Amino acid sequence: MAKSGRADAVVAADSAAEIIARLGGRLGDITRSLQQHVLTEVSEFRDDTQLAQLLKDSVEQNVDTVFTAIRHGIPIENVEPPTAALEHARRLAQCGVSANALIRSYRLGQQKLLNIVLDEVRATDLDPRRSLDVFQQITTTTFSYIDWISQQVIAAYQAEHDRWLETQNTTRTVRIRELLDAEVVDADAVSTEIGYPLRRVHLAVVASYPQTHHGDELVRMQRFVRELAECLESKGHPLFIAADRLTGWGWIPLAAETAPGAVECVRRLATTYQQPPSLAVGDPLPGVDGFRRSHRQALGAHAVAIAAGPDAQQIVTNDDSGLSAAALLGGNVQAARAWVGEVLGPLASATESDERLRETLRVFLQTGSSYKAAAAELHLHFNSVRYRVQRAEQRRGRPITTDRLDVEIALLLCNWFHTAVLR
Repeated sequence: MAKSGRADAVVAADSAAEIIARLGGRLGDITRSLQQHVLTEVSEFRDDTQLAQLLKDSVEQNVDTVFTAIRHGIPIENVEPPTAALEHARRLAQCGVSANALIRSYRLGQQKLLNIVLDEVRATDLDPRRSLDVFQQITTTTFSYIDWISQQVIAAYQAEHDRWLETQNTTRTVRIRELLDAEVVDADAVSTEIGYPLRRVHLAVVASYPQTHHGDELVRMQRFVRELAECLESKGHPLFIAADRLTGWGWIPLAAETAPGAVECVRRLATTYQQPPSLAVGDPLPGVDGFRRSHRQALGAHAVAIAAGPDAQQIVTNDDSGLSAAALLGGNVQAARAWVGEVLGPLASATESDERLRETLRVFLQTGSSYKAAAAELHLHFNSVRYRVQRAEQRRGRPITTDRLDVEIALLLCNWFHTAVLR
């Protein structure tokens, strides 16, 4: 009887491994399904593009880890916690999202994953008892993993939460964040409190570094903002606070006469700086309202760069053509991607040839539908531009004259968000 039980367990394990191997081939689709389910159910995760991307990476690595454990019979205590899962927990702590929301996301993800597994088990031709044994084995392993990884991410969350409070719970940082939200401000009194001249013209920047293991990113960003202030001949000390471990907010007070060339100066310094951070830059604007408005512009530009992913430019500025509009339209990148696909059809494909056609069509429309002006800007022959515009219309499947504005907006989103809105 014992031998028979062991044999049944081996057969169940083999069947479970086969089912999980098949599901592993759909890892991308499963990841997107789980991510969307969590974003729908956990409201705290919805409004931050960077958190949503990190959630996707965490889901993918968690699912891949538990699938690997099932396929190869690896005890859960022998697996390593996924890097993205730990970083997602740390980033939630930095953003003030509750630990309860973190744990809920794992429970919801487990439930959704087991439903997907159950559908796959039902699709096999195993007999009912064997199917039950297989599903029970997968469920047991998955529960053990969730129980174990929950402890790991909560430990990472708590450690980061404690560390973050030590560095962020200062009067100056709190006062600056209040300043960004307050309706009425005594500019002189707050200037004295935070040590920054609010009656100047302000250039706001959002600086960030990708995930690294150096641990000195905030120090490097603060140093860069100081050097930027020197380059701009700032009329006062710059202001810098941490937004999270890899992102900083900065403001530089400017004299009215140097403000018009400030953004170009930022570009020049960044091109000569060794390992500069990625930068999102607002417009130079005056007074308390300018302090806030320039910061909001920089945040919008930063959100566009984050959504664009690896294709993003090193420096994005609010005065870049079309960026401010992209920031307004890109609050929901998934919806933007669906809409771009509807407007452009096959032309929204992420291929080099379609990219050339989209760029030619974008410049053609931007220059008032002038083949000559577009050819000059693109350094192409007049006939090449004409051919590409005609080919773009063919790829799209209908002429651009019927909904030209929609086409221009869709091309604008493609130009800034790249593959994030392409198919």
